[in-house]
Amino acid sequence: MRKRRSLLAALTTVLALATTLVTATGGDRAEAAAGPVTWSDEFNGAAGTSVDSSKWKFDIGGGGWGNNELQYYTNSTQNVYHDGKGNLAITARKGNPSNLQCHYGACQYTSGRILTAGKFSQAYGRFEARIKIPKGQGIWPAFWMLGGNDWPNTGEIDIMENVGKAPNTVHGTVHGPGYSGGGGIGGSRTIGAPLGDAFHTYRVDWSPNLIVWYLDGAEYFRLTPSGIRGNKWVYDHPFFMILNVAVGGNWPGSPDASTSFPQTMLVDYVRVSATDQAPANPGNPGTPGSGSVLKSKLNGRCIDIPGGKAADGVRLQMYDCNGSAAQKWSVNGDGTVSAMGMCMDAAGAGTANGTPIQLHPCKGNAAQQFRLNAAGDLVNPVSNRCVDVVDRNSANGARLQLWDCAGTPNQKWTRG
Repeated sequence: MRKRRSLLAALTTVLALATTLVTATGGDRAEAAAGPVTWSDEFNGAAGTSVDSSKWKFDIGGGGWGNNELQYYTNSTQNVYHDGKGNLAITARKGNPSNLQCHYGACQYTSGRILTAGKFSQAYGRFEARIKIPKGQGIWPAFWMLGGNDWPNTGEIDIMENVGKAPNTVHGTVHGPGYSGGGGIGGSRTIGAPLGDAFHTYRVDWSPNLIVWYLDGAEYFRLTPSGIRGNKWVYDHPFFMILNVAVGGNWPGSPDASTSFPQTMLVDYVRVSATDQAPANPGNPGTPGSGSVLKSKLNGRCIDIPGGKAADGVRLQMYDCNGSAAQKWSVNGDGTVSAMGMCMDAAGAGTANGTPIQLHPCKGNAAQQFRLNAAGDLVNPVSNRCVDVVDRNSANGARLQLWDCAGTPNQKWTRG
């Protein structure tokens, strides 16, 4: 949390949701297999006791932490303690009985921030925690990692962040040289209820040249070096973990009259394991013509580049399957689907019903993310809409668009 982005940057990174395509008959994407556990804390200490000092240490102070935060982080069991029910509690409190001083004067709040720096770090693997986050305007819980003390050059991986003004949304982000602070690169997932209503699992699977974010075991964003806009990839060395609850700051804003205190983040466990392998398709673009067809269950025809002429803005169509390069779609590790050196794309980065499906130079952005699920729906995750044959047209030349997923034959696909 040396950085924090502005609300505008946070909203733009919401559009960077990424998933990828898998076979309709084989179910969802195969995850990386979890290897042996290399580190864990189950937080089974007695009620009121502090954290295991062999695993964690404290950041202490009220300097604002680069974000104009309002809290003073302490090592007190008033702020960080076991609850006696198998959880770690990190509690933000209003008040300052010890006359602690912050960057703006006498501190208004205290909280806790613990980290494994100097005690445990690891390059690659699965990093997961089961957490019930706090709530309220100005409350900012996080589970994240740093690659060293030379931020942003040594990198930051945010596994989970939430700001109280968006209670249903989790953010996963990276920060590095040239893309730090408000320029961080990441994705988000919004669910139908506040995250603070229940425990959820937050996780990354990290391997060379690939980081994948999950909420409750469901992938919502993935990143490869091609996704950092030509900047330096700094995620090939050990990182340590951090848990904290901030109050206020540039991104969440300050608490207001609606914010109640104390606010507590409960952590059931933190577990780290090695991974036996990276998730499928670890980021190498498919060789043009090396992929497989995508066939409609409406008319048995294949997604096709008209005339076999790949160019920016060409609208994709349905055509008799002929095995040509114009119908061979490669599934790439950055979530894109490509043929003839260009990518399937929602025109204009649109998310509305009727958005044309076209060809566009491969960028790896949200408009180029498509996933074929077990039901045969070809879904663009950022819009949560399906690739659809316009007007259920069964003829050659029928065009494609985004449309609300309805389970109809003109939205069903198989690979072959």
